Amino acid sequence: MAQTYPDYIWHNGRIKPWAEATVHVMAHALHYGSSVFEGIRSYATPRGQAIFRLTDHLKRLYNSAKIYDMPMPYTLAELAQACREVIRANGLGKAYLRPIAFRGLGGFGLHAEGPIDVAVAAWEMGSYLGAGVLEEGIDACVSSWQRFAPNTIPAGAKAGGNYLSGQLIAREARRLGFGEGIALAASGLLSEGAGENLFLVFDGALHTTPVSAALLNGITRDSILRLARDAGIEVVERDIPREYLYLCDELFMCGTAAEITPIRAVDGKPVGSGKPGPLTGKLQKLFFGLFDGSTPDKYGWLEPV
Repeated sequence: MAQTYPDYIWHNGRIKPWAEATVHVMAHALHYGSSVFEGIRSYATPRGQAIFRLTDHLKRLYNSAKIYDMPMPYTLAELAQACREVIRANGLGKAYLRPIAFRGLGGFGLHAEGPIDVAVAAWEMGSYLGAGVLEEGIDACVSSWQRFAPNTIPAGAKAGGNYLSGQLIAREARRLGFGEGIALAASGLLSEGAGENLFLVFDGALHTTPVSAALLNGITRDSILRLARDAGIEVVERDIPREYLYLCDELFMCGTAAEITPIRAVDGKPVGSGKPGPLTGKLQKLFFGLFDGSTPDKYGWLEPV
């Protein structure tokens, strides 16, 4: 299905028509992957349009830039305002936001300094992994591609180059007829999905892999951990072998784009009953309840547009 583009984008300090936000073909980021970015969602709430954990997302953006020695030319407050401006300029309700910072046209070496370009796009986006998957779940597979080893590429940075790994995992899964792929770490233990964190349910307790398992410490992941603990659900962060994907009672992926997507089978083996389970449903209700008002926003995660 063809992408529908919005009318406007925020680029290097101002709102401009989408088609005018251009980059030179010799930009450093295009050749070397020197970009950092975020994915953020806004929702229509009873109190008006709100961006979910905007400040936390932008803090992570600045942390990613710090890891890669990319001096940001705008303050966090200026980028937060840019996110609001681009939503309003495009008249969007529920929206997906993409702030990105990257090394633009400058030197051509790996060590080269150059200008840091910054843009914020926003567009309408439904369920990332397809219509109906939040209710029905997806079938997943363990990928033949592993995540990068420790001390090679920092998994804690949300950098453009990291997502070459995710592309291999996701495209392999789709080629084989699955909704998404699951990656193992270099240790051979469970890591995460192509672009999502993983949660497994055993006997009513929520289990997830630690940040040391070559994964991005997702903001949706953190939100689920907090909501679960607040609801009295036992939470365990631990190393998990691959075969436990086949033995758990429930399994789901989470992320800003994927939100909370149940997994009903892995490698053709049904997870639990082969349908989304009750704890997954409870966590979906708590999470989406933040946006319809049925879950109290006790942490101040909803930041008004």
